[in-house]
Amino acid sequence: MEPFIVSARKYRPQTFKDVVGQQSITNTLTNAIENNHLAQALLFCGPRGVGKTTCARILAKRINDDGTNDPDEDFAFNIFELDAASNNSVDDIRSLIDQVRIPPQTGKYKVYIIDEVHMLSQSAFNAFLKTLEEPPKHAIFILATTEKHKIIPTILSRCQIFDFKRITVKDAANYLKYIAENQGINAEDDALHIIAQKADGAMRDALSIFDRVVSFSGADLTRKAVTENLNVLDYDTYFSATDLILSHAIPELLVLLNTTLALGFDGHHFISGLASHFRDLMVCKHQQTIELLEVGENAKQNYLEQSKKTSGPFLIRALEIANDCDLKYKTSKNQRLLVELTLMKLASIDFDGEKKNPESVAFANKTEDFIAPASFYENKSKVRAEASPSNKVVKEPALVEKTPIAEAPRQAASTSKQEEQVETALATAVAEPEAEQLSAPEEVPVPTPAKKIQLDIASKRVSALSISSLKAKKLHESARKGEGIDVDNLPKHPFTEEELHKHWNEFVAKIDANGQKILASSLATDIPKLKDDFVIAIELPNDTMKKEVEREQFGLMEHLRANLNNHSISLKISVNEETAKKFAFTPEEKYEKLREKNPTIDLLRKTFDLDL
Repeated sequence: MEPFIVSARKYRPQTFKDVVGQQSITNTLTNAIENNHLAQALLFCGPRGVGKTTCARILAKRINDDGTNDPDEDFAFNIFELDAASNNSVDDIRSLIDQVRIPPQTGKYKVYIIDEVHMLSQSAFNAFLKTLEEPPKHAIFILATTEKHKIIPTILSRCQIFDFKRITVKDAANYLKYIAENQGINAEDDALHIIAQKADGAMRDALSIFDRVVSFSGADLTRKAVTENLNVLDYDTYFSATDLILSHAIPELLVLLNTTLALGFDGHHFISGLASHFRDLMVCKHQQTIELLEVGENAKQNYLEQSKKTSGPFLIRALEIANDCDLKYKTSKNQRLLVELTLMKLASIDFDGEKKNPESVAFANKTEDFIAPASFYENKSKVRAEASPSNKVVKEPALVEKTPIAEAPRQAASTSKQEEQVETALATAVAEPEAEQLSAPEEVPVPTPAKKIQLDIASKRVSALSISSLKAKKLHESARKGEGIDVDNLPKHPFTEEELHKHWNEFVAKIDANGQKILASSLATDIPKLKDDFVIAIELPNDTMKKEVEREQFGLMEHLRANLNNHSISLKISVNEETAKKFAFTPEEKYEKLREKNPTIDLLRKTFDLDL
C-alpha cells in the first residue's frame, strides 16, 4: 500500500499560476523576474497557510531557471531553508553569513529562505543587518513571518515587503472542488463552503479539514457529514430558529435551544451563530450586498427566501440583542438563562422592529406637572349634587375625573394598527364605572373671561395620556395664550407695594411647601419694587437665576393678577451681581460690617492678635 500524503503537501503549488488567492503578489514577482527588477531582500508576511513559504520556493526555482528545461537540472543546492524558531542565536546568523560569501556551483543565485523570522533574537537581528543591506550579488534573502510587528524597523526598511491576504471562502471552495474532482469524490457545494469557512482564510487548514472529513464520509461528501464531523451547527438550525422567532413561538424556540445544547454545543456557540445568520439575512436585503454572502448556491436561495420575510428594522434590532448577549455571556453567572432570555426578547420583536411584549410599559404612570384653569378643577361633588338622579351620561361632560393609566402600548406612528391599539387603551383607561359617570345638569353657568384665567396655583399631577388631562392641558394652553379673552375689559385695579409684597411672599411660601425650592430661593433673593404702569422690578445676582424665574413666571403672574385684581401687571428682571453680597459675605466683609456698627471690635482684635 502506498503511503498516504496529506493534501497540503500533495497539492502544494509548483508554479505561480497554481497559487490560490494571491494573484497580485504572484503577478508582481513574475514581472520582477522577467524585467530583472527583483530585490535582494524580500519579506513575505501574512496569516498562516496562505502561501508564503510556497511562493518563496517557487521564486527560488524561477530565478535560477534559464529556460533550457533540462530534466536533470536540480537547484536544490542553491536553496537554503532556515527555521528561525530553532536557529535564532547570533552564532546561527554568523554561520549563515559565512555561507553567503561562497558563490553558487550551478545556477545564478543562492536563495536563503528564513521562515518565522520574527523569532530571531535582538542580537541576531543586529548581526544580520549589514549583510541584509549589502548582500553579495549572488545572494537573495526571502524572509517569511506571520507577525510582522515583531520585526525591528531596521530590518523592515531593508526589505521589499509583500503582504499576503487571507484566502476568500469562494477561492478556497473552488480549489477544494478541484481537488475533490481529482480524487473522484462527490462533494456538495455547501459542504465545501462550510470547510472553507471553518478554515478562516488558511488554505492549508482547509486541506487538512478536507482530508479529515473525507476519511469520515468516504467518496460522498455531504453537508450533514461535514457539520457532524466538524461539530458546527447546520444552516437548518438557524433557519428553523429564525422562523420560530418571526412567528413569536417562544416555547418551541426554547425546545430548539435545549435540543442544540443536548448535542454538545454551548449557548455561546448558538447565539453567535444566530447573530451571523441575522447578518447574512441583512446582506440579502440589498442587491449590492448579496456578494458578501459566502455560502453555497442552495443555502443562498434559502437565505434569499427567508430575508423576504424579515424587515430591516427587525434585523437591526435582532442583531443588537444577539450581540449584547454575546458580550455578556462570559461574565454571566447563569449563561443558559441569559441565552433563553435573549431568545424570548428576539421572539417578542414585531416585524417593524418594535416589541410586542415590551420589557417595561413605556408610558406607565407617566405624569406631567402643569397649572390648569380653576374652572376645570371646580368641586366635582357640587356638580353631582346639582345633577338630576336620572344618571344620564353626558356626551360632553363639563368635568371629567382624571384616571392614571397603568399600562399603555408603545406607540408606533408608522402603522395604523398600533394607533388603533393606543386609542383602544386610552378609551379603556379613562372609562369610569357606571356609578361614577356624571349626569349632566341642564344648565351649567359659563365662567366669565376674567374668572376663566384665574388659575389654581396648586399643581396637580395628572396622567399624561388620560383624556381628562389632555383637555385640561388644552384649556391651560388656551388660557396662557389669551385665546377668547378680551384683554381690554379685564380689571386693572391699583394696588400698593405693601399688598404686592404680601401676595409675593404668599406665592414664595406656597411653592416652597410644594418642593420648588430653587424657584422659591430665586424669588426670595430680592424685594420686588413697583414701577410705573404696574411693572414689577426685581434684581437677581446672575443669569442662571434670571432664566429660572423667566421660565416659571407664569404661575407667579397669574397668582398676583388674581389676588391684586389687576391684569396689566408685568415683570421686569435685571441682573445685578452686587445683589449677591446681600446673602453671601466673605469673612473680611463680615468683619467690616461689624466694625462699622462697633469700632471697638478692631481694638479687641489688635489687643489679642486675632485672625479673621
